[in-house]
Amino acid sequence: MAQENGHLFGSGHTACAGCGQAIAARLVVDVTGKNTIIANNTGCLEVFSTKYPESAWGVPWIHSLFENAAAVASGIEVALKYLGQKENTHVICQAGDGGTADIGLQALSGMWERGHDILSICYDNEAYMNTGVQRSGLTPFETSTSTTPIGKLSLGNPRPKKPMPEIAVAHGLVYVATASAGYPQDIQKKIKKAISLKGPKYIQIHVPCPLGWRHDSQLTYDIGKLAVETGLYPLVEYENGKLTSVRKLTKIKPVEEYLKFQGRFKHIMSSPELIKQIQAVADYNIERYGLKMEVAASAAVPVTSQPKA
Repeated sequence: MAQENGHLFGSGHTACAGCGQAIAARLVVDVTGKNTIIANNTGCLEVFSTKYPESAWGVPWIHSLFENAAAVASGIEVALKYLGQKENTHVICQAGDGGTADIGLQALSGMWERGHDILSICYDNEAYMNTGVQRSGLTPFETSTSTTPIGKLSLGNPRPKKPMPEIAVAHGLVYVATASAGYPQDIQKKIKKAISLKGPKYIQIHVPCPLGWRHDSQLTYDIGKLAVETGLYPLVEYENGKLTSVRKLTKIKPVEEYLKFQGRFKHIMSSPELIKQIQAVADYNIERYGLKMEVAASAAVPVTSQPKA
């Protein structure tokens, strides 16, 4: 498919209305540009954007299996180096949360450990949406999914999100960041930063899913922002293992503001104890990353000049 209206991820695909993943994918490839080759794990993005014989992609794009896009991307990067073409070409390995944190983690870890100059993107919609909204390693605590349903013996997913950014940092990557579809300019800023650096990079992008999260499709941006504004999804950057940037919040909202719009958390809203447990997750993030912006005393209390006696 040719470039469409300046975008390298075109319209006409079959993503759900309000799909955060489709929004983020366009933002990513528009920054990396025409000289980009993408290896894509099986998942929602692969299915809705490349139904044969059509494709929404305006760059070379290779579908690999659920578990090995990182291996394919590694081969692409090595071949480009052999041909002397790597300097002007960006290689992206991308997947959803299942293909990143679970099924594809082994090949991804190997790619990172070998130090390939590849940008890894995780479109984190927090479940296996393409196959029926099953729990993944990045599904949040107490989320209702088809494999962690609500019932007499279950209050949803019993496990916290797998700390993929920390796992990436532990591999010695040159750049690791989190981003959100609710903050498009921040996504593009971080993509530009990543591709300016040589070596393995990882960016995890929070992408609301109206179908799996059971929210109004018009609320995708708002829900993405609320995840950040409550402290449930901190936006951070690491360079060579050091935390270098944190998006500070002037006002931190209670987690109820985020949970109440999503059917996957409907069971929580009538339970103060369950809400308290989710709030504890946000509070931990707020403390760990220092998310609350401190207001200087001079800014908090306006000073007016006094007339001279």
